[in-house]
Amino acid sequence: KRRASELRKMLVRLGPAFVKAGQVLANRPDIVRADYMEELCKLQDDVPAFPSDQAFQIIEENLGRPLDEIFSEISPAPVASASLGQVYKARLRENGDLVAVKVQRPNVEPNLYRDLFIFRSLAGFTNGWSEKQLGCNAQLIIDEFGEKLLEELDYGQELRNIGDFFRNFEGDPLVKIPKPYPKYSGPKVVTMEWINGIRCTRPEQIQKLGQVDEFIRHGVVSGLRQLLEFGLFHADPHAGNIFALEDGRIAYVDFGNVAEISETNKELLVDAVVHAVNEDYREMAGDFMRLGFLAPGTDVRPIEPALEKIWKDSAVQTLENFNFRTVTGKFNELVYQYPIRIPERYALVIRSLLTQEGICLSLKPDFKFLEVAYPYVAKRLLTDSRLRTRLFEILQKDGKFQWERLENLIQLARNTDGGLSFDLTETSKDIFRVLAFDEKLRNQLILAFTEGDRLAIPEVRSLLELLRESNAINATTLVSEIPTMSREILKEWSTRILTS
Repeated sequence: KRRASELRKMLVRLGPAFVKAGQVLANRPDIVRADYMEELCKLQDDVPAFPSDQAFQIIEENLGRPLDEIFSEISPAPVASASLGQVYKARLRENGDLVAVKVQRPNVEPNLYRDLFIFRSLAGFTNGWSEKQLGCNAQLIIDEFGEKLLEELDYGQELRNIGDFFRNFEGDPLVKIPKPYPKYSGPKVVTMEWINGIRCTRPEQIQKLGQVDEFIRHGVVSGLRQLLEFGLFHADPHAGNIFALEDGRIAYVDFGNVAEISETNKELLVDAVVHAVNEDYREMAGDFMRLGFLAPGTDVRPIEPALEKIWKDSAVQTLENFNFRTVTGKFNELVYQYPIRIPERYALVIRSLLTQEGICLSLKPDFKFLEVAYPYVAKRLLTDSRLRTRLFEILQKDGKFQWERLENLIQLARNTDGGLSFDLTETSKDIFRVLAFDEKLRNQLILAFTEGDRLAIPEVRSLLELLRESNAINATTLVSEIPTMSREILKEWSTRILTS
C-alpha cells in the first residue's frame, strides 16, 4: 500500500503526461495489482489542484467578464482535479442552471511537450528491441500517445464533441450526456451541465444503489452504440469520467479524447463479429487485412490456425470464461509472431473496451462481457436494414440455414435493455422486399424452407410462436402497410422492366 502511494505521488511530481500514463494503468487489472490500481485510480479525479485564484482569473480572461457577472455562485475550491484541468461547480446568473466549469491548468502545454520529449527520448533507446521483438516502433507509439494527449488541450474541439454526443443520445432513457454551454466556454474553459451522480471510482457506493446489473448493461450497450451506430466513441472512459445516476442511467463527462470510426470500418467490425460467430477463420484473417492490422497482400493462411486457437481457448462459445483481457493477452502473442500492427483507431477501441470491462469487473467480479454484448449485437443484426446481408451470412453454416441460430438471436435481442424497443416490424417489411428484389437472398430463403426432403414447417411454427411471445411484430401495422409495400414493389418491378 505504501509503495503504491509513493508511485502515485511520484507520477504527480513528474508531470501531466506521467499522470495520464498512471490513469491508463489504473484501468488494467490484468497487469496491475489491486492495491496499486486502487491508488492509481486517485489520479483520475484527485490530482493536487492549482490555486483557485488562478483558475478564476483564467475564467474571466476567457469569458471577458467578471466572475460575479457570470455566476451567482461558484465553489471556492475545485470539486475534481485531474492532470490537465480542474472542475468547479457553479450556478449561472442568467438562468439559474447548475453547471460544471472545467478550467485548463496554467502552462500545461509546455509541460506536456517536456514530458513527451522525455518519453520519446527514452523510447529511442528501446526502438531496436521493440521493432525486433514486438514488431513496432516505440517512438511511434509515443507519438500517437502524445497526439491524443495534445488534442485534449483543445477545449474548442471538446465543446464540439460534447455537442455531438449530446445530439446522439438526446432523449435516450438510459444515457445522460451533459448539455454544453458554448456561450460560457472559451479556449481554456468548458462549461457544461452539472451531473449529479456517483463516479465509478467509488464502486462500493454504486453497489449500494442496488442496480449494478442494469447500470453495467446500460454502459456496455451505450459503448457499443457509440462504436457501431454513431461511429463516434469516448476514447477515455476511465472510472473518473463515468457516473452512475440514481435512476440507473449512465452519464459520461470529459470529452477531450474521442475518436471516430468510418461507416466502412463499422461494417468491417460487424463483418469480423459475423465471421467470428460463424467460426470462419479464413475470413477472420482477411478481416485483419481489411481493418489494417496486416499490410495488403500479406499471406494470411499461417494466421488462420492461430486465430482458431485464440478463439477456442478464450471459450467464446460458452461465454463463461470470455473477457477482453483473455483475448487481448492471447492476441498479443500473435503480434510477436506475425507482421501485425494495431492501427491507432483500433488501439483506442481496444483500450476503451478494456477500460470499460475493468470498470464493470470492479462493480461485479463475475461480469461477462459477451452476456451483455451479444443481445445488443443480435438486436442490431435483426433490426438494422444496413446489416441485412450480414444477418443472412450469420444464419448460414456449411450451406445450410440455421433456424436454431435465428431463434437464439431473437431470444438474445429480447434481453437488450430489458426487452424495450425490440420491434421486428421493419425487419419483416425488409424480408418482403428481399423476396421481391434480391434473387440471391430469395433463393436462400426458399432453400431454407425446402431444405432436404421436407418443408421446414415445424421450424417456422416455432419461430412464429417465439415472435408472438416476444410481441416483436406489430401485426396491425404490418397488415396496414401491405398495400403500400405492394405498390412500391410493383413500381420497382415496372422501372426495372422498362430500363432493362
